[in-house]
Order: sequence, then structure tokens, then C-alpha cells
Amino acid sequence: MYYRNIKFTLKNVIALIIYKLFLVWLPESSTPIFGKPSKKLRYLCCKNIFLFCGKNVNVERWANFGTGFRLKIGNNSGLGINCRVTDNLEIGENVMMGLNCNILPNNHIFDRVDIPIIQQGESEEVITIIEDDVWIGNQVVLTPGRTIKKGSIIAAGCVLSKDFPEYSIVGGNPSRLIRSRI
Repeated sequence: MYYRNIKFTLKNVIALIIYKLFLVWLPESSTPIFGKPSKKLRYLCCKNIFLFCGKNVNVERWANFGTGFRLKIGNNSGLGINCRVTDNLEIGENVMMGLNCNILPNNHIFDRVDIPIIQQGESEEVITIIEDDVWIGNQVVLTPGRTIKKGSIIAAGCVLSKDFPEYSIVGGNPSRLIRSRI
């Protein structure tokens, strides 16, 4: 499985515990007075959790990223307020994420009708990739294994169930191409 290649240390585990028990409670980065120090503390902690963490990364309040040990996030990118993302995620540079976004790690298996779905297990986790210069609106849901191409905008409330070309504006449920930015 994908975890076998990941090496984590006691330092990673302690940083994760500090984040989950304390730092999630700190105010949002836009809060007057306490916002900037809260952003900085979460960033310093997540640098010790994530597989790769670029410069000026903004991990907002209540961002849930599992263990985070496989997560890669580039410069000037962020995880939105109350987002729930899988840790087998690669985020490029200059990525904005709205609040309450969900990035799913896998699906339930439902191929057989003679066995209840709950007993069929789950599919293997697949990597989700968000390329550079992407804006993900509020309450977006990404199904497992999606690749959001460079320069794309995902409209608020979209359920992204397939991949689209670079510089696409995508919205709706199910997702559809609204127009190209080019």
C-alpha cells in the first residue's frame, strides 16, 4: 500500500497531536489581532507533519487532513476552513480553497448485488492532484483520483466527478464545463 514508502518520526506524531488537540481551535487567519499568529503556528506545525510543505502555506481553522504524512502542498497555497481532505493529496502552488471542501480518498465497492454494499469493502486509495493556480470554491466535493488542471476554477457547491482541461471554469452537480478561461 501507499503508506509503506512513508517514514514518519516521533517529531511528526507529536506535531500531529499538537495540531489536532490545540491548533485547530485557534481563530481563522483573517481574524483581527489573533489571525496572523494563529496562521503562523498552524504553518510551523504542519511543516513538521506534511510530506512537503512550501512557503507561506495557510492551513485554516478546523482543516482535517487525516495524518497528513503523505500530503504535499506548494508555496502560497492553503487548506480552507473546515475542509476535509485525504492525505494522499498533492497541491501545487498558488491554490485557494474555500470553506467546507471535501476531497474523498476512495469509494465503496458495489459490484455485487448478492452481498450488501457495506460488506464489499472499499476501493484502493488513489492520489488526487491539484495543479498550480487553482481556485476551489466553498463546499466543493472532489471524488477520488481527480486531477484539477492548472489555472482552473471550481465553482462553489460543485461535485467534481471527472477531469477537465487546463484553465477551465467548472460547476454544477454533476460537474460540467462552464467555459474556458483562455
